[in-house]
Amino acid sequence: MISLNSLTQQSLFELLYKIDMDMAEQVRSRRCPFCGGPLYYANYQRKPRGAPPDLEEIFETCFSLCCGNEGCRCRTKPPSVRFWGRRVYWAPVLLLVTALRQGRNPDVTLERIKGFCGLWRSTVNRWREHFRSIFPQSSQYHRLSGHLSLQPGSNHLLYDVLEQFCQAAQTPREALVNCLRGLLVGP
Repeated sequence: MISLNSLTQQSLFELLYKIDMDMAEQVRSRRCPFCGGPLYYANYQRKPRGAPPDLEEIFETCFSLCCGNEGCRCRTKPPSVRFWGRRVYWAPVLLLVTALRQGRNPDVTLERIKGFCGLWRSTVNRWREHFRSIFPQSSQYHRLSGHLSLQPGSNHLLYDVLEQFCQAAQTPREALVNCLRGLLVGP
């Protein structure tokens, strides 16, 4: 199983950045979904929480695209495996902390999580509640449930999802990346 130590590796964030860059380039090459015009990068910086303190600023760049047609100028947001919507914590932090807290791992105490990522008990509990009650109604869950065998009423739903990705992967890092792709982008 994956440990919290995975979140301290800058190479994980480098890989996630490259995946996001590739997905942004794929969206840009398809042109504007509203008018068919060319898309140009209009990236912006985010300050997500929970990453290693020495993480380079380049990884905090959120990819965004803007239509080049004068009458359109609509923005398009490519999918991301680093950012989970508008949440302020990195997606791998949110996924791993919640899954490990749902599992029965005595090493993952709230004190250890707070020292590791700076998370408070209330934040972790809010995430656990989200994945217990709101997540099973989401399109992400319905998309994944066709590919994985999930128990809808489980209090360990995210742990079960990550566990299934771990069984299918060769390394814990590959499992984490594939799980993020499955949850945030689609299988």
